[in-house]
Amino acid sequence: MESSPSSSSSGSDTSGGGGGGGGGGGGGGAVTWFGMSFPFRSPLSLVMDYCVREDSAEPVIIIPRTRPRFQAHAESDAASASDSDENACNGAAEEVAIRIIGVGEQESGSSPSSSRGRGGELGGEEAVVGRSGMLSSRRRMAEERVPLVSLDDGIVGARDSSSSSSSSTYQRYDIQQVAKWIEQILPFSLLLLIVFIRQHLQGFFVTICISAVMFKSNEIVKKQTALKGDRKVSVLLGISFAFMLHVISIYWWYRNDDLLYPLAMLPPKTPPPFWHTIFIILVNDTLVRQAAMAFKCLLLIYYKNGRGHNFRRQGQMLTLVEYTLLLYRALLPTPVWYRFFLNKDYGSLFSSLTTGLYLTFKLTSVVEKVQCFVSALKALSKKEVHYGVHATTEQVNAAGDMCAICQEKMQAPILLSCKHMFCEECVSEWFERERTCPLCRALVKPADLRTFGDGSTSLFFQLF
Repeated sequence: MESSPSSSSSGSDTSGGGGGGGGGGGGGGAVTWFGMSFPFRSPLSLVMDYCVREDSAEPVIIIPRTRPRFQAHAESDAASASDSDENACNGAAEEVAIRIIGVGEQESGSSPSSSRGRGGELGGEEAVVGRSGMLSSRRRMAEERVPLVSLDDGIVGARDSSSSSSSSTYQRYDIQQVAKWIEQILPFSLLLLIVFIRQHLQGFFVTICISAVMFKSNEIVKKQTALKGDRKVSVLLGISFAFMLHVISIYWWYRNDDLLYPLAMLPPKTPPPFWHTIFIILVNDTLVRQAAMAFKCLLLIYYKNGRGHNFRRQGQMLTLVEYTLLLYRALLPTPVWYRFFLNKDYGSLFSSLTTGLYLTFKLTSVVEKVQCFVSALKALSKKEVHYGVHATTEQVNAAGDMCAICQEKMQAPILLSCKHMFCEECVSEWFERERTCPLCRALVKPADLRTFGDGSTSLFFQLF
């Protein structure tokens, strides 16, 4: 080891040699003593040279403790690192940190020869090793700062977002164009609608009036049915007469428009136009229901003073009348549409094909109505109650002679399957709307045929 003065002088001269010893080529490891160069290497240079050349050993990296500015990419970091290394080697008063790295990290960094070529005139092996270590460390730190999302993913995401935004823009544009188109044609459509209504003003007026009368008549019949024994015969007769007068007056007014032929299942004389076909079907469908309501009023007069068993029969009769009406209404438009489709002006083949298809489609709906009619007829023919049995005197005495629904003495008591007992009149009215026991909510009546025992009429129009 040299003395302290020689060590300080050697340190300063070595630093100077690092800056200008590049021309010496292979003498980068010599010791400079007061301007004279000795061929013997210093011990530190010899140790560092041995560490670099030994493959199994780990090199010692000299890294200046300066804080360089890191750029966004590794290439700019490497360029700035070379400038910072020259400033670090020229500064004699800076601190030096020693870091040990593996062989793999050394290979990933810049090689000593390339670092030496970029550094210019660095002659010492210590500076070469320090430069490569700094470059590798800075490159590694720069790579750590690179985001995890690749550039290709970012480009694809940007393209997807731009394409979605453009497609949404096109969709908004299309919607605006459609709205603008509707806004333009709306006044003309309203104008054509007004002209159409004016051409068929009488037909619209008559259809709306008879439909309103039919809706009101349905409410009247239901109210009279709910009165039971309190309804008056004179009122029922007046309602029935008013209904029939209304029906007869409409048919007399349109006696020349072939409205009566479909009632007898006969087609019109000539093929009617489309809107006239619709008018015939709507008027007949409404007036037939009006006539059925008049017949229901006569049934209510017949069962006015009935109790118990008669009220159950009344509900069954009203149900049978309604299902008979539904079957007849399903058949009522058939002759009109048959004449409409069987039009020779369209050609024999086309008219025959459309007529056959209509009759085929119609058959499926008529079969369902026939099944409902048969079920209602079977229910009327049954003597027993299908949701219970008539209770004996012992059962009535054991359960008490008080109906839980009407809170009066039981009349014709019925024992349900859940062992609860009620008046036949009360429980029959209950099962017109419900299928469970009034007390325990057990399922008593199966979901079979819908009943119309309350006197109601189906309000849906039968167009086909």
